[in-house]
Amino acid sequence: MKSLLIVFTAILMSCTSTSIQTSAGMQNNAEIIVSEAQGGTDQVSFRIIKDEKDFRNTIRGSFGLVELGKESYVKYPKFPTDKKVVLYNLGSFRSGSHTIKEIKGISVKNNVLYVEVPAGAPPGGMEIQVLSNPWFIFTVPADYQFTSVELKYSK
Repeated sequence: MKSLLIVFTAILMSCTSTSIQTSAGMQNNAEIIVSEAQGGTDQVSFRIIKDEKDFRNTIRGSFGLVELGKESYVKYPKFPTDKKVVLYNLGSFRSGSHTIKEIKGISVKNNVLYVEVPAGAPPGGMEIQVLSNPWFIFTVPADYQFTSVELKYSK
């Protein structure tokens, strides 16, 4: 009878537990590849970039590196094959800088990827109202399973 109660409790616990995936070295497992202030969509959205062709088409025109003494060409960052590559659009903003420059941590809970980023301090003084549609591409471990992405702002 006692063993039956233990088995029932174990089954109940496995059914009610939520899956949480996190990593001890979060900064090492999440890396920003590209972060731009313009070019994203009006609505908050994300998608997983599957291959290098899609990756290059996504970042085309966002930047180019030119070395002195050589022909001008775009030098794309290497597409990471051992991680998931995620494009995240932050939506539309009227003013201020909303470019993501750092990822403090990542975790997955209930199929939601939480990306912890520093909260941006609003600049002081008068601002010119400029519409911006920031976006960034980052990597997460390949074994992370998620169906949505949420940014968590921290100080």
